[in-house]
Amino acid sequence: MPFINTITTKKISDAERDAVKAELGKIIAEIPGKSEQWLMLAFNDGVKMYFRGDDSLDSAYVEISIFGTAGSDAYDCLTAKICELYESKLGIPADRVYVKYEECTRWGWNGANF
Repeated sequence: MPFINTITTKKISDAERDAVKAELGKIIAEIPGKSEQWLMLAFNDGVKMYFRGDDSLDSAYVEISIFGTAGSDAYDCLTAKICELYESKLGIPADRVYVKYEECTRWGWNGANF
């Protein structure tokens, strides 16, 4: 039950969104037990954001919520791949991408909780 929320200054085209979506579906498997089958994504693009007091360059804030826990090795790998993906597909420099992780112990779906 992972959820990835991307907030970015860059306006994302449908083709770019589809490319990032496809790669995030693969990348999420770096966390043991997670897969695209349960992945939910949201994209909020064209947002006015400042990073280091500057709004002249594109930036991204990526929130990843998972049910359960994961090891730091998985998070390290995921962060590296997400930064690489956002740089290669969206042109957002890796040093302008923040990635936040949240581990949840309660997660509801289909009228019940896990």
